[in-house]
Amino acid sequence: MPHAPALLVIDMQNALLPIMHRPAATVAVIADLRTRARAAGVPVVTIQHHGGGLEPGTDGWRIVPELDPAPGEPLIAKTTSDAFLRTDLATVLGSLGVTEVLITGFATENCVETTARQALSRGFDLVLVADGHTTSVRPAVSDFVPAEQSIAHHNEIYRHIDFPDRRVRVLPADRVDFGPA
Repeated sequence: MPHAPALLVIDMQNALLPIMHRPAATVAVIADLRTRARAAGVPVVTIQHHGGGLEPGTDGWRIVPELDPAPGEPLIAKTTSDAFLRTDLATVLGSLGVTEVLITGFATENCVETTARQALSRGFDLVLVADGHTTSVRPAVSDFVPAEQSIAHHNEIYRHIDFPDRRVRVLPADRVDFGPA
């Protein structure tokens, strides 16, 4: 099967911006990557969390304006950290002939991580966009590792993950090439 990527943009919603680490930089990276993907004819799939205070029709639920899907682009509603669970994401990617997903969005150790592993389990090659995902801000006193360390930790895990018959890469956005593999 020929190489066919899709860009996934996970949970980049208005209500989540205030709790994101480096939201402006992450939005800018994803927006640029999305522009490049569209120019190359690569599908962009936006994933939107529903529930937990992110209710349809509210401003907080909406995708940030800079990343709002274009007319006709897939928008997947999810209710768990796994964008594949109880959604039509696998069907949408299959109908587009996608063989590789490029993962971006929020939050690194939750929705990004869970969706990335599920993509591998469902037969997709994976690119974790190193500077295209972020986590939450941390309180001054916390058992969480600092946000930058969490992002770096997950990038390093995916640099070394071994998944049978899957290609796994971690690339900064400026090294993503939407051409043939």
